[in-house]
Amino acid sequence: MAKIRNNKILLNHIFTESMKLPILALLFSLESVFILQKWGAMYHTLAALSLLVLAIAKLYISTPSPLYLVDFSCLKPPNFCRVPLSTYIEHVKMLDFLDEESVSFMAKVLKQSGQGEQTYLPPAIHFIPPKSSHHEATEEVHMALFPVLEDLLAKTKTSPAEIDVLIVNCSGFCPAPSLSSIVVNRFGMREDVKSFSVSGMGCSGSALGIDMAHNILKTRGNSKAVILSTEILSTGWYPGRDNAMLVLNCVFRMGAAAILVTNNAQSKRRSKYRLLCSVRTQRAFDDKAYYSAFRDEDSDGFTGVCLKRDLLQVVGETLRSNITILGRKLLPYTEMIMYSISIMKKKYLDKSTEIYVPNFKSVVQHFCLPASGKPLIREIGKGLKLGEREIEAALMTLHRFGNQSSSSLWYELSYIEAKERVKKGDRVWQLGMGSGPKCTSLVWECIRPIIGEAQTGVWADCIHSYPR
Repeated sequence: MAKIRNNKILLNHIFTESMKLPILALLFSLESVFILQKWGAMYHTLAALSLLVLAIAKLYISTPSPLYLVDFSCLKPPNFCRVPLSTYIEHVKMLDFLDEESVSFMAKVLKQSGQGEQTYLPPAIHFIPPKSSHHEATEEVHMALFPVLEDLLAKTKTSPAEIDVLIVNCSGFCPAPSLSSIVVNRFGMREDVKSFSVSGMGCSGSALGIDMAHNILKTRGNSKAVILSTEILSTGWYPGRDNAMLVLNCVFRMGAAAILVTNNAQSKRRSKYRLLCSVRTQRAFDDKAYYSAFRDEDSDGFTGVCLKRDLLQVVGETLRSNITILGRKLLPYTEMIMYSISIMKKKYLDKSTEIYVPNFKSVVQHFCLPASGKPLIREIGKGLKLGEREIEAALMTLHRFGNQSSSSLWYELSYIEAKERVKKGDRVWQLGMGSGPKCTSLVWECIRPIIGEAQTGVWADCIHSYPR
């Protein structure tokens, strides 16, 4: 049903756009009649004014309020948090609740995940067995969020008192006071700062936070918003033996990102990007999709996130509904028409016909994909007909830093910047996908040259050794 609904939305959009042509034709026809009948200047003026009003109305209605990405920072955890794969497996073998079959399964997941030897885990997970107390999780919050926000404020020369909106997203840890209150308290922000803590959004959290900030700033002129994105792993460790729940123990790693956005036009000159569009979709209405990644208890009463075997299929369906809407905002009419024709052909003429995949590379130069694992990255790349260069940022981020949930998108963008590939006018597509399942797309346009990031960013000490 959702697929049919998305197709109808696309066809409706094409119909609406095509209706503009008859309106313009009508205006020009009236003008032609005025000329042939040699009517007075007042009629010519009326036709011209009608055309002008139509153009102004379209511009006013279709132009959203601008959102500028001033800058962002990514956390580089301390070296004592580094976990080589061999060390991880050695520690796992020392856990008395895991048998040889479970250890072998985790080793296989690690080998196929695409992670390298320099990823990080918080101190609580280094203990044998790992600690999962509230205190340890709170300490991880301090270790992850405080340094990355301090770095962002320093590089943008922004005072905490200048922040009007604060959004903190973390999927699995929801303390009281909230994460946003912890940050407000630490940095002494204003009493009227609008603070929000967002949970349960999975790997789509940071992209969703940007969209949320954009909507909030529509009601507040000349304001600044900070989005903090992380995943606290100290409370997410699964202490059981269910293979479907052990996967996340293997793939999630420590990371955090801080992003400063504003709708102040005076900040445009120093900002890196302007948000062109954002699209949010979800498939929680479908039971198969809803239960594809689900936090639950195993047979022994231990809580973990269970990943179902049909997860990749669900990802494809979730992505398809999102890009259908995104495509009509970005793609030229030729791509939209070809896509619509393929749908009609498959539905009414030949069921075996493959649906045409629009060429997003014609309008987007850089891609930041979910870094959940090498198989998923390649599956998404295949679905969008992307080449190795387009999926490089996701694969290299996964190798160097692991799957950092929603903050991975910003490590990927940092990678592309460190390679000095982003030019003024280029477009960047950030694709966030999380449990639920939900999908959020952000498309940015670079509005100034970006240079020197290889020497200062999170990739400074290793960018020369990538890709590998």
